[in-house]
Amino acid sequence: MRLVVFGANGATGRLLVREALAAGHVVVAATRQPADFPLAGDRLVVERADVLNDDAVARVVEGADVVLSSLGVPFSRKPITVYSAGMANIAGAMSRYGIKRVIAVSSSATEPSHHADGGFLLNRVIQPLVTATIGKTTYADMRRMEQFLRGSDLDWTVMRPSGLFDAAAVSAYDLREDRADGIFTSRVDLAASMLAQATSTEWVRKNVAVNTSAGAPTLFQTFRREAFRRDQNG
Repeated sequence: MRLVVFGANGATGRLLVREALAAGHVVVAATRQPADFPLAGDRLVVERADVLNDDAVARVVEGADVVLSSLGVPFSRKPITVYSAGMANIAGAMSRYGIKRVIAVSSSATEPSHHADGGFLLNRVIQPLVTATIGKTTYADMRRMEQFLRGSDLDWTVMRPSGLFDAAAVSAYDLREDRADGIFTSRVDLAASMLAQATSTEWVRKNVAVNTSAGAPTLFQTFRREAFRRDQNG
């Protein structure tokens, strides 16, 4: 299959490209900084493309079988439109070329709920604080992206990870519709679960919570690592 990955140069995007190449797919990695992309291969095409440029998106999407979006931007108090406007451009290009299947990363925080494993600290302090302050504009735009996809005629799947962390290998991750109690998702599990959707129809037109239990860090370790992380999923 020919897969197009937007946000390919982000932390999850690089893992997704790597996994897709290992699985034998032809991969088009779309990034604003192709010279910095660390992967190479006979079946890899690295393209310069800003997801907010509809002409560039159309050029990259042409010929794809499946489009995957691991777009991500840092938290900001300013309005964010990358997710919704980017998906609108992706959808427009897909419609032009008759492509139907798209898998996109969102977040469990777009539909906040109490986590059985989260305890008082996560459920009553951290989650409400983040969603109401530094993450407010990010999650609002993710919700707009999800709403856009629900109203489209695309065969979409939205992946909703929880707190992201790095792990060495894919685990026996858990998938649930809409939401789950798990509070962690490894980036490699997120990438693997996205790739699995490219050849599956099980979760078409559904939101999917993806969680990792094996090897997950503590809450304190996760937030300390992510607070100082510079590369995002886009």
